[in-house]
Amino acid sequence: PNRVCGNGLEPPDWPLSVKVSVNGGAMQLLAHYSGTTPLKLAHYSLTRSAWTGSQFSESVMKQRFILFRRAGVFYAEETATGKQTSLRTKDHAEAVTLLNTKNEATRQPAMNLQIAQVYLQHADPTLAQRTWQDVMDAMLPLKNGPTQARWASAMRDRAFDLIRSRKLMETASEHFLQVLNAGTISTNMFLRRLHNFAVGMHWLPWPVLPKLKWPAVEHKERRAITADEHQRIIEREHNPEIRAYYQLLWHLGGSQTDIADLNAEDIDWKERTISYQRRKTSVPVVITFGTEAASVLESLPKFGPLFPSMARIKENHRAKMFIKRLKTVGITGISLHSYRYAWAERAKTVGMPERFAQQALGHSSKAFVRAYSKKARVIVPSLEEYEAKIVPMPAAMA
Repeated sequence: PNRVCGNGLEPPDWPLSVKVSVNGGAMQLLAHYSGTTPLKLAHYSLTRSAWTGSQFSESVMKQRFILFRRAGVFYAEETATGKQTSLRTKDHAEAVTLLNTKNEATRQPAMNLQIAQVYLQHADPTLAQRTWQDVMDAMLPLKNGPTQARWASAMRDRAFDLIRSRKLMETASEHFLQVLNAGTISTNMFLRRLHNFAVGMHWLPWPVLPKLKWPAVEHKERRAITADEHQRIIEREHNPEIRAYYQLLWHLGGSQTDIADLNAEDIDWKERTISYQRRKTSVPVVITFGTEAASVLESLPKFGPLFPSMARIKENHRAKMFIKRLKTVGITGISLHSYRYAWAERAKTVGMPERFAQQALGHSSKAFVRAYSKKARVIVPSLEEYEAKIVPMPAAMA
């Protein structure tokens, strides 16, 4: 049977639960009673004390948490607030260990990190030594193709130098805020990915920044290139290959890398289609080309790469070339990616079904198509015109 043996509690014949009110609170003791033995609590002081398992030995004024048991489960009560927290155990020795740990943490807050590291080192010897550079290196092999190149470039961000050699276990929220203040929108996005990866791998026992405390990611305004801007660029560009490259971006809406990597073998002149696989998403794209696009394709090589020079150039260099061209014609606020926005907006304006636009843009989610075309201006025809097109069905023959 459950019992508390100490000074003043006589051996029981059977247990009796007694609740004693002390200092405005309540504490449950297991006293014992028999028909011939009076209940004795005389040796216990009526000051709230911590239960160590066998007797009340220490004043609660010296401890922040005290231990008690309810329905067989042990709880820790904070003496200052009265808040009670379950220790989720029915084992007395385990409960005492947890209680002592909670009290020890309040007595020596400066040693908490060192104590935690000692425990964690036994679970994973490399955990306490892992730095954020190790996290960056671990994520790089998980990326493929252009995404891997972008990741490697993002990890060279100077803002990450503030935490690159810092151990994960020694990282505080202030360190993340310093990185975010020193970096850009890209820094915010990639730091979130590093943090989530470390938490998901259990390399961080707790989040450095709570989810709601991350600064909002606010992208710069993105817009589509207009037909007039595209025409000005084409007229100013004297290099035939680059001019044809910009024209196919306008007609096909592909990404700059996918269009630059097109081969003559990707063209089906009989079906008047171009087929390729998106490098980023591996989604196959088959798109029909019209008369204007056909005239551009006819001027390109009949075998091998359609754009030999552009295919050899990295995407960031192609982007810089385009920015230089924009300066010569006085256009700002767009990039090569704006051609995809333009294609999506044009498709929505003329009423192309969303499933076709999704396939042409090479995305597996309609959300991306809607994001590209959200600024499209769609003019709704009058209902009167639609009603006039309705042809009444002839009456059924009797």
